[in-house]
Amino acid sequence: MWRSLLLALALAISAGAHAEGIRIKDLGKVGGWRENALTGYGLVTGLAGTGDSSRNKATRQSIANMLARFDMTIVADDVQSRNVAAVMVTASLPPFARAGDTVDVTITSIGDARSLVGGALILAPLKAADGKIYALAQGPVSVGGYKYDMNGNVVQKNHPTVAAIPGGATVEQTVLSDVTQGGKGLTFVLAEPDITTASRVANAINQQLGESLAVAQDAAGIAIRIPDGRRARLNDFLMAVENVTVEPDRRAKVVINERTGTIVSGGDVRIARVAVSQGDLKVTIATDKTVSQPLLIGQGGGGIRTAIVSNSQVDVQERNSAGFVSVPGTTVADLVQSLARIKINTRDIISILRAAKAAGALHAELVVQ
Repeated sequence: MWRSLLLALALAISAGAHAEGIRIKDLGKVGGWRENALTGYGLVTGLAGTGDSSRNKATRQSIANMLARFDMTIVADDVQSRNVAAVMVTASLPPFARAGDTVDVTITSIGDARSLVGGALILAPLKAADGKIYALAQGPVSVGGYKYDMNGNVVQKNHPTVAAIPGGATVEQTVLSDVTQGGKGLTFVLAEPDITTASRVANAINQQLGESLAVAQDAAGIAIRIPDGRRARLNDFLMAVENVTVEPDRRAKVVINERTGTIVSGGDVRIARVAVSQGDLKVTIATDKTVSQPLLIGQGGGGIRTAIVSNSQVDVQERNSAGFVSVPGTTVADLVQSLARIKINTRDIISILRAAKAAGALHAELVVQ
């Protein structure tokens, strides 16, 4: 276990050594570039008796309303089919989506349908938060599972009441975001806000583009002015900005996953002078049950009976000497290597790191997952 831990730390150190020259495109995005959530309501038809039951009035009313559009008048209470399921349809509209583009949709049952396998979604409009229709979804659904039941026996794989249609929605309205503030400037937003990194990004843009164009507004936003000569070819200017390289500042973090026993740390995370003493006490309690049987069952008196006797043994094992490590001011990687040399397992190393943080010796943010 500790060998894989040291390998992970070595990879982290190697990655930190090559952190120079990262494109700012990999550190964030231009402000205003985001996806928009779309939601709609629809019906999945063609199910083999696994749709909503007659108890779902909304499904029956939806079927009646759908048939009314085809000049067929039917009372909702007369609908008894279990081949239809009421569903919610969701999708994400990417930035700069244009009319005619297709997006993936996810379909979830909102009734008591048992499965959506084999069904097809009837035309469903998808709306955004402003109430406008931006896409239309339709097509056969794809379910990565199934569920069949009969006479109390159930066979199920995965979750059959959630389905998807790859490319099942067609964009009806072009979405264009003006992120350039009328062509005068734009804002670059860091994915991880940091004052030092924001200042370095602004300085790198000014140095590599040869003009004073960028100013760090705060820990996350960098205001970038668009030169007059480049407004006509904005895409080329954005390409030049995205490919500016910078060395970001990294916050000291140690990430611990207690479920898997994994520790990941940057190679330069510092730790103050600390002494670690770790002992190992193991207590084992074993209980053996035996039966006390009278030798002459038929000749015994009324008070003679079979009895179960429990014999417990307690075994205490303690390692002869506790592990002791004295670490001068160094890195977390050196501390972990020292602990591994005295055969401290990963779970105990996690406890030691948490204790070092509580003692004020670990100068990093400790993230426990």
